[in-house]
Amino acid sequence: MGENKLIKAYDDLMGHLYEALDDTLHSVADALEIAKEKTSALGGHTQEEINKIADYVMRDVEHVATAPAPENDNNSLSEWLKFDIDLIENFALDAFLDIADKTKVKLAALEMEAKLYHPYKSGEVAGPGTFVCDACGKQIAFKSTSIIPACPECKGDSFSRV
Repeated sequence: MGENKLIKAYDDLMGHLYEALDDTLHSVADALEIAKEKTSALGGHTQEEINKIADYVMRDVEHVATAPAPENDNNSLSEWLKFDIDLIENFALDAFLDIADKTKVKLAALEMEAKLYHPYKSGEVAGPGTFVCDACGKQIAFKSTSIIPACPECKGDSFSRV
C-alpha cells in the first residue's frame, strides 16, 4: 500500500470512527468495528491493512485522550502537539478531539495500559504531533497525518510522542 493510500485510509477511518461514536449507543470497540467496515467498503485496502491503520488511529486517540490537558484548551493542545495548532493541515482536528473526549470516559479502565510506552516505528502512520527518536533524541513534527520516516539524524526507527 502506498504512503498516500495509508494516509487516506487513516483519515477515512478516523472520519468513520467519529460518525460511529456520534451515535452514543456504540462502545468504542463497536464504533471501531463499524469504522473498519466502512473503510473496507471503500475498497483498495486489505483487511490486514485496515486493522493496522485502526491500531494506529487508536494509539493516537489513546494518547490524546490520556494527555493531561484541560478540556480542549488550544494552548494545552499546542503543548501536546508541540507546535501551533493553526499549522495543522488536512486533518479533522475537531473530529479527532471529539473522539478523544468521548473515548476518555470509555478508556478510564484502560488508563494504566494507555500510559505504558507505545513505540512509534518508521513506516507506521501517525496523526499530527511531534516525535523524538529513541536512539538520538532528534525531534520531527508532523502537521498532518504522515508516514513516520527513519530518523533523519541517525536513521533510527523507533520514536516516542512528546
